[in-house]
Amino acid sequence: MRDAVIELTEVSKSYGTGRLVTRVVCRLSLRVLRGEFVSIMGPSGSGKSTLLNLIAGLDAPDAGRVVVGGVDLRTLTDAQLAAMRLRKIGFVFQAFNLLPALSVERNVSWPLEFAGFSRREQRARALAALEKVGMAVHAKRRPAELSGGEQQRVAIARAIVAGPDILLADEPTGNLDSHTGQTILNLLVALSRDTNATVVMVTHSVLAAAHGDRTLELEDGRILREVRLPADALAAGDARTR
Repeated sequence: MRDAVIELTEVSKSYGTGRLVTRVVCRLSLRVLRGEFVSIMGPSGSGKSTLLNLIAGLDAPDAGRVVVGGVDLRTLTDAQLAAMRLRKIGFVFQAFNLLPALSVERNVSWPLEFAGFSRREQRARALAALEKVGMAVHAKRRPAELSGGEQQRVAIARAIVAGPDILLADEPTGNLDSHTGQTILNLLVALSRDTNATVVMVTHSVLAAAHGDRTLELEDGRILREVRLPADALAAGDARTR
């Protein structure tokens, strides 16, 4: 039986003060197993991105408990949280967040410098990660020389370069056309299966969500239900790539 790598228990999070307080996450509980791919759907303002921030320790809950890899995040200092993110968590965003002045290889390798890897190991790991996403041939190019889909592949390589246990993806196909988006989704699924990484993906798209092992619907900071998506949603996406 797989163990849980992410556990949230009765977690609440608000922003603002006084009359301007906005409750973003409300007594939310969630358990994600190792190697599981979970899709989170919901309207804008439902708390999806805040949920990812709580899992990553970028936000601290007002109440409740967040446990990642068996560690209660409340017990970690800011430095320990930063170290956990460098080693244990990879991030994939809607905006690719690549540094335009750096080569593809360096965009992937630079986080490893802060994680204490030698320059030789940084390069070796970066090229291995780029190979996994089919971008090693472009290692010396700059982001501006790549298509949107290629830039997202580089961003995914950066997310996996340290061998994280968890990938957090926030609308990873939001800036891509449907064909390219499908390719990126297939890549995330393959990475999850090949490395046993846990993936939590936020999306507005039913087609994208259908790639998860399960899909949860979030509204007003609460998980309303587990959504059973029609099988033809995923089949339609596969058809577009043929």
